[in-house]
Amino acid sequence: MRAKVIAVRDEFKEFLNQYAIIGMAMGFVMGAASKDLMKSLVTNIIMPIITPFVPEGGWATSQLVIGPFVFKWGPFVAELLNFLILAVLVFIIAKKVLKMEKVGKK
Repeated sequence: MRAKVIAVRDEFKEFLNQYAIIGMAMGFVMGAASKDLMKSLVTNIIMPIITPFVPEGGWATSQLVIGPFVFKWGPFVAELLNFLILAVLVFIIAKKVLKMEKVGKK
């Protein structure tokens, strides 16, 4: 019985190492945390710079009305900036990690 438990434990450790589960979990947690940070950056730093150029002065409520259609473009622009900043951040981190893996394999 003890040998079977040890075998399962060793197999589980090998699985964690082989598929980098711990690294993926850490990446997921850091991604969730950086999303909030990026949203704050866009909302509190970038958008106040853009606000003076927006008619009515409020980007969060900015909208375009064409006949019966109302396009709320202000919140969309904020979310687009959040996405772009986060995408660039992920690209930079991935590039550094892949570079480190290449160096480690040589």
